Amino acid sequence: MWCDPAFRPVAEAFRQVCEGRPGGAAVAVYADGRLVVDLWHGTADRDGGRAWERDTVVNVFSASKGVLATLAHLYVQRGLLDLDAPVARYWPGFATATTIADLLAHRSGLPAVRRTLPPGSLFDWDAMTGALAAESPWWPPGERHGYHAVTFGWLVGEVLRRIGGRPVRDLVRDELRVPGLSIGLPAAQAGRAAHLAPPEAAPQETREEAGQAGQDAAPPALASAMADPGSITMKAFCNPPEQLTPGLVNTARWRSAEIPASNGHANARALATLYGRLVCGELLDPDVLGRAVEPRSEGRDEVLLAGTRFALGYMLPGEIRPFAPDPRAFGHSGTGGALAFADPAAGVALAFTPSRLLVSPAGPDPRWRPMVAALYGCL
Repeated sequence: MWCDPAFRPVAEAFRQVCEGRPGGAAVAVYADGRLVVDLWHGTADRDGGRAWERDTVVNVFSASKGVLATLAHLYVQRGLLDLDAPVARYWPGFATATTIADLLAHRSGLPAVRRTLPPGSLFDWDAMTGALAAESPWWPPGERHGYHAVTFGWLVGEVLRRIGGRPVRDLVRDELRVPGLSIGLPAAQAGRAAHLAPPEAAPQETREEAGQAGQDAAPPALASAMADPGSITMKAFCNPPEQLTPGLVNTARWRSAEIPASNGHANARALATLYGRLVCGELLDPDVLGRAVEPRSEGRDEVLLAGTRFALGYMLPGEIRPFAPDPRAFGHSGTGGALAFADPAAGVALAFTPSRLLVSPAGPDPRWRPMVAALYGCL
């Protein structure tokens, strides 16, 4: 483990949010081109008998969307992908008249498939991409935005697969080359994965410390939509229905699958490295990154029914996920508390990867605030 003395407040904040609580977690910070914080804590198995280690990885859920976005912009930089081109240019037979930029900015109108998908669809790439290629948009593409919670991975991923000529998981591994970061997890590496505890609401005292008392309750509009089996919201999160299977994320089938929007596996060091390289200009040229992180979708979200902000594939700090104090920061959070973001103005990147999943439909995960505050206090 390592912590630059100048960033000791981050280490102390991490210790406070983890100490005495079940499970484990890791935090990492990149600043001015180098890793200045690389810490982990706790245990990685169900029973608390296996210590969290340097190379322990965890399912980071939607934090993997930022990984996919980075790969897309790498292809833009190489001239292989045109953000303003219709999706059908790269994906013949794709029925919706929408652009690559719309896919990345959650504006394509394809957050869900209307018909209930049959068993096995979640793990069948061709079944999911075929269903999405034929689906009618829920709103006119480009006119509004709504979080493509799971479909984002198949939509953007299929475009990248057709350009790169290989499965997305292979492209992420070979093009980004970040150790400890993968889409899914090869069976031979399954022992590195931390067991995810069932999601729970943040403890009341923790919410109060974070100034977010009451934020763990879903907004009324969202709760109502989730109770309606025909709503966009319900379909976006629960179709294919297999996503509702208890304990699914700890199974070998889930870990070995290729579901780019939600089964990325990583440790904090890997995600901080990725975003740190973006801030330093090692992965993308400044003009390419500048276009990638410009706000493209802001305001009421058709799926989450509250205010969200997105760039081209990256989440921006907003009403639902205010993860950084500077609105120009970019990154992505993941269900249960995973977070990775960069702040170009400050020259820093931070990642947090927990195994203890806390339910926080609105507002920041209560563990983020002290660590993020400590980081900015060190700058």
